[in-house]
Amino acid sequence: MSAGAGPARIADAAGGRSLHPEAHAYETRIGPRNGAKIVARAWADPTFKARLLADATDAANALGMSSPVGAHLIAVENTPERHNMVVCTLCSCYPWDVLGLPPVWYKSAPYRSRAVIEPRVVLAEFGVTLPAETQIRVWDSTAETRFIVLPMRPAGTDGWSDDQLADLVTRDGMIGTGLPKAP
Repeated sequence: MSAGAGPARIADAAGGRSLHPEAHAYETRIGPRNGAKIVARAWADPTFKARLLADATDAANALGMSSPVGAHLIAVENTPERHNMVVCTLCSCYPWDVLGLPPVWYKSAPYRSRAVIEPRVVLAEFGVTLPAETQIRVWDSTAETRFIVLPMRPAGTDGWSDDQLADLVTRDGMIGTGLPKAP
């Protein structure tokens, strides 16, 4: 870390990586790994998936993930007919404990406004091109309600363990601006 760079300076200009070790851990391991475990369990266990979609807070707490943000969590499921995307149009409400640190673009005014006005164009800019017949639903996160997107499980992953499945889950996939990694 260079002189003058401290905990308040979180991202470096070169690659967006965290400079502070605790911020880096929260950004890459703690938060998004929690969400990935939730998604992987839902992919592998239909009973847990039903519980997650009915009450995401309860489901997350059943996995030992309890926090003030988790108390407001709602899960929405991507299907071939519907793709879900999350935005906070007022500020940057975001489930840190489940998804890690919010990406810089999530808090930007262009994302917050364009995601609502032209979600298909925004998704394409993220590299997500959906069939024309797929409906896109944009969810507006608030201080009272936070969302996690349950992406579609990648084909060819039958019989995979929760840990193997979790490795395919991306933070952007849980926001709805990305897809799971290919197996």
